[in-house]
Amino acid sequence: RGGVGIPYEKGLVEVADGIFAYLQPDGGWGWSNAGLVVGDEGSLLVDTLFDLRLTAEMLEAMSAVTDTRPIQTLVNTHANGDHCYGNQLVEGATVIASAASAAEMEQTPPAMLAAMMRADFGETTNAYLEAAFGPFEFEGIDPPRVDRTFSGRMTVESGGRAVELIEVGPAHTAGDVLAHVPDDGVIVTGDFEFIDGPPIVWDGPIQNWIDACRTIIDLDCRVIVPGHGPLTDAAGVESVADYLSFIKVEATARHEAGMTAEDAARDIELGAFGDWLDWERVVINVEAVYREIDPARPRADVMNLFRAMAELKQHK
Repeated sequence: RGGVGIPYEKGLVEVADGIFAYLQPDGGWGWSNAGLVVGDEGSLLVDTLFDLRLTAEMLEAMSAVTDTRPIQTLVNTHANGDHCYGNQLVEGATVIASAASAAEMEQTPPAMLAAMMRADFGETTNAYLEAAFGPFEFEGIDPPRVDRTFSGRMTVESGGRAVELIEVGPAHTAGDVLAHVPDDGVIVTGDFEFIDGPPIVWDGPIQNWIDACRTIIDLDCRVIVPGHGPLTDAAGVESVADYLSFIKVEATARHEAGMTAEDAARDIELGAFGDWLDWERVVINVEAVYREIDPARPRADVMNLFRAMAELKQHK
C-alpha cells in the first residue's frame, strides 16, 4: 500500500540506496516506524520504538547493515515514547533532538506510562488503554537521554551523507523534527505524518501543522516515511493536511455555536475520515482547536481525553 509501491509489511525495507525504513503495521497507537541512513563508515538512526523488546528486534533486523557501519547518531523526531523509549539500547551513539523535545521527554518518562497502565480509570477507559497500550512493556525503561539539542535547522553528517534536521513544531508535540536526506529524495517525518490514521494534535497550533505539510510537499521527496502507517508520497501528506483543515473548520463552527469540545467531537460527522484507524482521536484534535481559539483555555487532562475517546468509540 501507499503511494510509493512498497508493501506495508513489518520489518526493514530499503527505500533508496542505503536508506531504510523499519515499519510496524497496523500503525495504530504505539506501532511506530523508524528510519536508517547508512553511510560509508557509519549510520544514522531516526527514532527508536515504544519498548525495549521491540527496539531490540528492530536493531537485530538492522544488524546486517550496522555491524559494519554502526549507528553513530540517533535522532529523535519528538518526545512521544514510541519514538524514543528504546534509546538506551543504541549504545555509543550521539543522541540528537530539538531542545523543545528534550525538555518534553523529561516530563513524560516511561515510569509515567507504566503507572498509567497499573491505575484504575474505570472499565471503559481501562479496556481502551489495554487495547491501545497493552502490547507494550513500560516497566524498567530508562528515561531517554539526549546528548545534543538544536532549534530551527541543523545538518548532520552520517558516514559522508548529509541529513537535514528541520524543526517544524510545535504541532504534534512541542518540538517535532523532520529528517530529510536531500540527495536521495527521502524524508522521515516522525509523527508529523500519520497515514490511514488521524494525526494527534497534542500541542498545536493546527495551522502550524497545515503550513508545515506544505513545507514537506515542497521538498519534493520520492519517499516519505511517516511516523505511523505505510510509506507514502505527497498525496499522503495532502491527506493529513486535508484532515487537519476539516477538523479546524468543523470544530471552529461548533465553538462559535457554544458547544463544549467533547460535544463537538461527538457531533462532527467524519465522513471518509471515519474509516481511518483510531478515528476517535477527533476528541484530542477538537480540544486542540478550542485551545487555539482561546489561548487562555486550560490544557485538558490527558486521562479525561482518553476517557472521552473510549466512550466515543464505544457508543458510535
